[in-house]
Amino acid sequence: MNRLAGILFSLISTTLMGTFVVVALTMGKDTLQPILIAAAIGFVVAIPVTWFVSKRITEEFS
Repeated sequence: MNRLAGILFSLISTTLMGTFVVVALTMGKDTLQPILIAAAIGFVVAIPVTWFVSKRITEEFS
């Protein structure tokens, strides 16, 4: 599960970081600090999402 979680984290984290940055830009927050905060929030949110997804995948195929 650790290898799977590592692979999934690289995909999920970049997706969520990009999504949060787009949301910040859409809200008119176009300076450096809000963009970095949005990316950091996406990175942190990706940790439990990755854990949940990898757990569901391993349970489904075990």
